[in-house]
Amino acid sequence: MIFEIKLAHPAKNALDSTLMAYLLEQLREAAGRPVLITGSDNAFSAGLNLKTVSRFDGPAMRMFLDRLEHFMAAVYLYPGPVAAAINGHAIAGGCVLALCCDYRVALADPKIKIGLNEVALGVRFPPRIHTIVSRRVPPQHHERVILGAELFDPITAFELGLLDAVSEDPLQNARDRLTTWGALPQDAYSATKRDLRGRGETDLCPEAEHKKRLDEAVEAWITDDVKNRMLAALRR
Repeated sequence: MIFEIKLAHPAKNALDSTLMAYLLEQLREAAGRPVLITGSDNAFSAGLNLKTVSRFDGPAMRMFLDRLEHFMAAVYLYPGPVAAAINGHAIAGGCVLALCCDYRVALADPKIKIGLNEVALGVRFPPRIHTIVSRRVPPQHHERVILGAELFDPITAFELGLLDAVSEDPLQNARDRLTTWGALPQDAYSATKRDLRGRGETDLCPEAEHKKRLDEAVEAWITDDVKNRMLAALRR
């Protein structure tokens, strides 16, 4: 049976501590069953809650980024099949969440924007999220997708490897894929997924290196320039 999780949160399902805690609890409840993640209204997730994040000082930012990494790793390393049915915008953290899923299908709507615009905001990816992004985005598209910080329509996102499919009915498309993958021997699926992705967060970045790189990322996230960019993004 497919376990469906719907993102339903203010500001276009922006990721904050409350939403991430809810999603982690949902993953624990799913307990290895195939999981489908989709959004509500016209967004999958427009990214982090920049209104909140822009207020953080150094210690609060480090705690938040640590929590964000833990959440994304939990989705990425989840033992069962996970699909994202992208019903609307999937930007920055919302795009990362989609990349953490095993299968990603978006609504065939050219108005939808999908992409990783972190560099445009002036921030660095936290180290374990950087590992996930660099693994999931095809290497030949790293420069345009990651460094270029563009936002793409679904067809272009598919061509660049951010999506596995584009559909008029992404929910049914995702359910069909999860039904197929859910029928596979799940012990073999889980073991092979661990072999591909690792067994825990330290496989995404060792602790000693992680502390140094996360400290460096925090320094970038709390500058006045970055906070001003976040606030400007909110006004658009």
